[in-house]
Amino acid sequence: MGLRKDLRVWAMGWLALLAIFPNDLSAQPATRKEKVKAAAGVVERIFRAHAAARHLPGLAWGVIYDGGLVVSGGCGLADLGQQRPATPQSLFRAASMSKSFTAMAILQLRDAGRLRLDDPAALYLPELKALRPVTADAPEITLRHLLTHGAGLPEDNPWGDRQLARTDAELLALLPEISMANAPGVAYEYSNLGFAILGQIVQRVSGMDFTVYTRELIFKPLGMGSSIWEYAGAPPERLVRGYARSGASFTELPMEHHGAYGAMGGLITSVEDFARYAAFHLSAWPPRDEADAVPLRRSSLREMHHPWRFYSLLPDADPAAGAPCPAAQAYAYGLRWQSDCGGMVAVGHSGGLPGFGSNWTMLPDYGIAVVSFTNLTYATTTAINRTVLDTLIALAGLEPRQPPVSAILEKRKYELIGMLPEWQGARESGIFAENFFLDNPPAELARLSRQLFAEAGEIRGAGPMRPLNNLRGSFLLEGSRKDISLFFTLTPERVPRIQELKMTLVEKSGG
Repeated sequence: MGLRKDLRVWAMGWLALLAIFPNDLSAQPATRKEKVKAAAGVVERIFRAHAAARHLPGLAWGVIYDGGLVVSGGCGLADLGQQRPATPQSLFRAASMSKSFTAMAILQLRDAGRLRLDDPAALYLPELKALRPVTADAPEITLRHLLTHGAGLPEDNPWGDRQLARTDAELLALLPEISMANAPGVAYEYSNLGFAILGQIVQRVSGMDFTVYTRELIFKPLGMGSSIWEYAGAPPERLVRGYARSGASFTELPMEHHGAYGAMGGLITSVEDFARYAAFHLSAWPPRDEADAVPLRRSSLREMHHPWRFYSLLPDADPAAGAPCPAAQAYAYGLRWQSDCGGMVAVGHSGGLPGFGSNWTMLPDYGIAVVSFTNLTYATTTAINRTVLDTLIALAGLEPRQPPVSAILEKRKYELIGMLPEWQGARESGIFAENFFLDNPPAELARLSRQLFAEAGEIRGAGPMRPLNNLRGSFLLEGSRKDISLFFTLTPERVPRIQELKMTLVEKSGG
């Protein structure tokens, strides 16, 4: 998920794509959403080429933007024996992409006041008291430890992938036999068992079976009518068969029934269903005043996306893009978080089980996500989703979404404009903080402003405010030759005043 703000796709070959598929942009759609839709042909060719190069039996994909599924498709076969095609309606096993649903259930219960994340997990599942700590000074395992793979439980791939069908009783009986890897809270260690335990806690606290809870309180509110946990309940004509490949031949692998480990990796869903879930996550950004929607309030969704437990620094991420791009990686709640050298944040999760591979990646700042599923053992689609996202950003000219412009930012913008370039009456205006003129002598401000205005030429208007938050942002004064960028920061006072101002000359776009 190492993505950069610059158009790194030039080095990744999207220019070549445009040369091969020039008609994909010829229509010149009016809106960014329409441009994303218009790139469907390019997206399909990228996924088809990936499927062919990796010898995937089947592949299905979807692009989520501006509230819903805008591009989707499939190629290859969901069932080699019956020659059924893979489509956006095909039901794939999502594997570890399931973990965020378990995390969402925990946060729902937290928001309802029925548990607390920093409570000992044994408070809700007393059987955890049987776990043997790795050291005498080890603290108790909390729910937050479990959500972020910090409980000290050992890494358990691929052992955990073969445990889906274990019963609740078998899982609980296993706990006294578990060997711990670390003391809780000191290290990241990916644990399928940890999310199976969280599934048990959902059941204990809610008094509902995990499958019933998620169906009634997550799937139904989101309209995910096809998503299930037990494959026997899937319509046979839509259920995808999983395969292992040896040379040029494929072997169908048996599916495991739903059990106690389903909470870590047992979800069965389609591109169309999962797109509703991804759109809901994207809807949490940016923070705003409008009413919350079910099944989880926006602040809790954003909490799910927060990097709670750092686990890796990639110093040479995506070297094929033309230059190394270091990226920091962390685990959120049932989700992975990554921020690259350009500050682009990606959140999502991959999935892998015998017979299946998957990934979904969203860029919260851009309001876009890609999901893809395949039916080949551990054939993760992380890298190809990344390529599709980079390509769409370039083709559709997508930029990060902005938070709403606060009234005080807009007010200070126009007050500032009224004083330029001579700064007449600035001291008496009351809009500047006490430090401002101590840090910026008025004579020097006026000299710099006159110089910038002279180089910019005739000022023809002011561009829109581009906020970073409620108290910081920038805008352009548009000149006949060049533009002037004004960036200012307001104080934390009840009536915020300008404490910092940066004025710089900007070359006009394209020139």
